[in-house]
Amino acid sequence: MVKTELSEFSSGPTMGTDVYSVKSSRGLLLLLALLAGMAFSAASWGQAAADPNQPPIVDPQGTTTTQPARPRPNDSYVIGDDDVLAISVWKDTELTREVTVRSDGRISLPLVGEIQAEGRTPAQLEEALRAVLVGYISDPQVTVIVQTINSRKFNVLGEVTKPGSFLLNADTTVVDAIALAGGLKEFAKKKDIYIIRQGPNGAETRIAFNYENFVKGKRGKKDTGLNIQLRPHDTVVVP
Repeated sequence: MVKTELSEFSSGPTMGTDVYSVKSSRGLLLLLALLAGMAFSAASWGQAAADPNQPPIVDPQGTTTTQPARPRPNDSYVIGDDDVLAISVWKDTELTREVTVRSDGRISLPLVGEIQAEGRTPAQLEEALRAVLVGYISDPQVTVIVQTINSRKFNVLGEVTKPGSFLLNADTTVVDAIALAGGLKEFAKKKDIYIIRQGPNGAETRIAFNYENFVKGKRGKKDTGLNIQLRPHDTVVVP
């Protein structure tokens, strides 16, 4: 009788242990599933926070250093007289406007007054304007874009098919100019073509160009014999 009771007693805990093991396994699985869900949520939140399409986070004081994206197609261009500039000061409509560079190379703006623009790149002019405006505006954000290029042009006049004004590229020559103007007319004086060039002091000089000699590879007494590279405001005259 005693042995039976002991046997029954000893078998009880074994069943209890098995049940406990099953319950423990289920609990462990639930715990692992819960941890996996938390990890997935954290990863998803991190991706959302790193999404570049989301708006910037503003600090508790309500300020941010984020600036609007600015297109910069002509930062290497050197501004010249008669160029039209689009000047924008962020969140200031009074200072945002189009201005034309005067013949003296300067422009005028409210608060700024007159400032040198000719000979500077758009980025350099931005810095110059920002340096002046910082005395009136907190952290001024200035953008300068060359809207219309008028300073780097040349003219072709006379016996050509399409006389007019043309945009000057870095390597435009007198032969290029004639080609852009549609070529020489039938009775053009090919030997007497010349270029009118204005110097820094306003004085004009004439540079002879003999088209016939150039084509033949010769050099006359009055012409350079070279395919002359043009400068801004040059005028090619074909008699």
